[in-house]
Amino acid sequence: MAIDVYKDWLGIPDGPRPPDHYQLLRLVQFEDGLDKIRKNYKKLNGHVRKYATGQYSNQSQTLLNELAKAMLCLTDEELKQEYDRSLGRVVDDRDESGRRPMTSYLQDEGAITADQARDVKTHADRTGLTVRDAIVQLKMVDHETAARTFASELGRSYVDLADLVPQNDAMDMVPKNVVRRHNCLPLFIDDNAVVVACTDEPESELEDEIRLRFGKPIRPVIASAKSIDRAIATHYAPGMRKEAPEPKKGTGSTSKKSNSPQKAAVEALSEGDKAQRKQFGMIFMCWSIALPGLLDNFVLWDNVYRYYFPKFLMNFPYILTVTAGIPLAIMFYFTHVKSSK
Repeated sequence: MAIDVYKDWLGIPDGPRPPDHYQLLRLVQFEDGLDKIRKNYKKLNGHVRKYATGQYSNQSQTLLNELAKAMLCLTDEELKQEYDRSLGRVVDDRDESGRRPMTSYLQDEGAITADQARDVKTHADRTGLTVRDAIVQLKMVDHETAARTFASELGRSYVDLADLVPQNDAMDMVPKNVVRRHNCLPLFIDDNAVVVACTDEPESELEDEIRLRFGKPIRPVIASAKSIDRAIATHYAPGMRKEAPEPKKGTGSTSKKSNSPQKAAVEALSEGDKAQRKQFGMIFMCWSIALPGLLDNFVLWDNVYRYYFPKFLMNFPYILTVTAGIPLAIMFYFTHVKSSK
């Protein structure tokens, strides 16, 4: 009859064989006291050595090796953490801010191992990537899984944009250049906030932008950058929606209202359109001076000024430039250049 060394020598009741490290060392499950772990190991090691000679020498040596491996695992912080997690323990590995890193959530799910989590951290530090981007780049998880566990790290809600249709009322209020710049997507207007899908915690600039446009604070939810890019391409396709006007900053007497239809039209332009309008204005200003100057020198001087104008004007032949070119340049400055800032 085969001997059960776990039961006969260590007093471990019938059950899974081999027993887990805690049962093997006769410890309560998830014991953290290093002194207790080492003390039990030393006691059991001495007991098993009594069987090192004779007919059970092979079994004794095998059991001694198992005891040593169990002790070494439970006295190594990282190995113990990984082992405890494999037994179902919820490991408290929060950082100073009280958050658990996304790699811990992935380990809980069995998506990555402790060794892979260390590899991700090393790769992120070496390349300057975030842990979220590093883990995707290493192809350990997909974009959506990375975004979901990153949301858990931040304590935010996660949204899969493939399952959600954003409200047009919300998107109409935020122009394409804003969602592109912040890589976000307004989803819907709630009673107390505007729900916006973001790849990370929103910057203060985006928070201010949303508050100015909606009169409500932002409530960010996390989505993957890939899904946000795809949603922007879909919902902000060319000609799909009108560009929302820039919000008016400031209220009361300090807020200047636009009385000019032309000024109101300029304010409604996107940043890209404003930049283009400014460029055209500068070109018009240059030609406003250059074209009259050319006419003065090469056409009007020989055919008009020298025959019909008083002699005292002969020393200054740029009459058209002064009377028409400069006023035109000033006009283009105020209507196209300055108004586009």
